[in-house]
Amino acid sequence: MSIVPSKRVDRIFPIIPPLCLLLAAQIGKSSTPDEVIRARVLCWGAAALLLSVLSAGGYSALKVFTGYRDHRDALVKFGRSVRDEAAAHHWRYEVLNTRDEGLLLYVEKTHFIKPQYAIAEWNRGNLDAVVAPFRLAPSLMRDFHDAALSHLKSSERKGESGIYVLITR
Repeated sequence: MSIVPSKRVDRIFPIIPPLCLLLAAQIGKSSTPDEVIRARVLCWGAAALLLSVLSAGGYSALKVFTGYRDHRDALVKFGRSVRDEAAAHHWRYEVLNTRDEGLLLYVEKTHFIKPQYAIAEWNRGNLDAVVAPFRLAPSLMRDFHDAALSHLKSSERKGESGIYVLITR
């Protein structure tokens, strides 16, 4: 499965059970009179099944282990913290344009805003907090009046685009 670059799980996995049933029906209806050949086919089938279970289980365990090690849940935790803080303080907040589209889902927003628009809305008093990439925070802090960095910051994730911070009033 890892060889196919743009695989769609919802389109590939539904094909596997019918193919397995078809293979079982073919083995069950084999008309070979020789029981030795039939036993070999069944033995190889059982070995292939065991190998596939072990490889799929090992792959899943590896994905879970590397997910914990690489902090793949960093955006989930950060988004939950941002939502909790915003609810507790009744903040109006937005998310700056980033490459992590999943961030919108985790902070429960439907769109990104451009930095120029965020600056204008902040200075008008229409925003109380902004989620921004850490690398942009210093320049935004100069443009936002009465801005401060919140204690909320996402963890660095291996293979992802960056760290995010919450800028507040």
